[in-house]
Amino acid sequence: MPAYFLLSHIIHNEIIKPNPITAKTIEIGAKYSPEFVCTPFKYTLGTLIEGLDRGAKIVLQAGGGCRYGYYAELQEQIIKDLGYECKVYNLVTAGKTDVKRIYHIIKEIDSKPSILKALYYGRITKKMIEYMDLIDDYIREHIGFEIEKDSFIKIKEEMLFEFSKVNSLHKLKKLYLKYKTKMENIPIQKPEKPLKVGIIGELYTIMEPYSNYELERTLASMNFEIKRFTNVTYLLFEKHKKTKQYLKEASNYITYKMGADAMDNIARAKELCEQGYDGIIHIKSSFCTPEISAMPIISRVCNDYNVPVLFFSFDTGTSEVGMKTRLEAFYDMLEMRR
Repeated sequence: MPAYFLLSHIIHNEIIKPNPITAKTIEIGAKYSPEFVCTPFKYTLGTLIEGLDRGAKIVLQAGGGCRYGYYAELQEQIIKDLGYECKVYNLVTAGKTDVKRIYHIIKEIDSKPSILKALYYGRITKKMIEYMDLIDDYIREHIGFEIEKDSFIKIKEEMLFEFSKVNSLHKLKKLYLKYKTKMENIPIQKPEKPLKVGIIGELYTIMEPYSNYELERTLASMNFEIKRFTNVTYLLFEKHKKTKQYLKEASNYITYKMGADAMDNIARAKELCEQGYDGIIHIKSSFCTPEISAMPIISRVCNDYNVPVLFFSFDTGTSEVGMKTRLEAFYDMLEMRR
């Protein structure tokens, strides 16, 4: 939503919102992807093709943060080999975003972009992302204990609708405080010491609910308090600042960066253990090389602190029933340990 909000205010082109991911999306993405490529590649390729089928002529990509860094180039080659005529712009190069480069890309798309307007709505969008992530953090801590089902989700949907219509930072802050208060007033029945679980892993599989079969919602239904580090605020505004910090915090286990989010997740596993979390869940897409490298180290961290860890790898053929069965067993184990 924030990306659509920003683009709709600074360019005059029609913007096609991606459809929610469905089984059809995955089928399309898997059909045209290399067999052993990671799941996010297949999901995003399917989404791109669906957008092109709806008439899109320009594709904005943000690939490049992966260890291999060739998402955008490979997906562009695939869609052009399929006969689609479109212009593809990659906003991220070697895991970094260059503001000047993004400006030139926007100028190519819209010949008369307003710099002042872009800066103005850029500030609003940045703050909108931060507020949305703060609300999501609060929801994860409390949604498992709501008395009336979907109370948090309903209020969040109202908030996002109102956020989409703001035109000033003042109005945005006012709405944030309004909905923060509404969230805090939702009736809950939360024990003094609920079971707490932290979620770490590969960023796309964590953040796209369809790719992990609504893992967080399942955990909430089991009355877990949930902690998740990875969100848009972290990825866009904080990640580059925390490299040295995470490397120092995990210095007993690693001595160098491992690509993508692997180093971050090792440090986060240690942090969750030290904060007294009952368990850790690590999720990734199949064939995600950095996370595969991190898994034995995360196991060692959790073994040192005597904290159980559960690993999930998701692909287009992963069984949802199998995932829920393992989560139920994990919950039973944590409860017995408690």
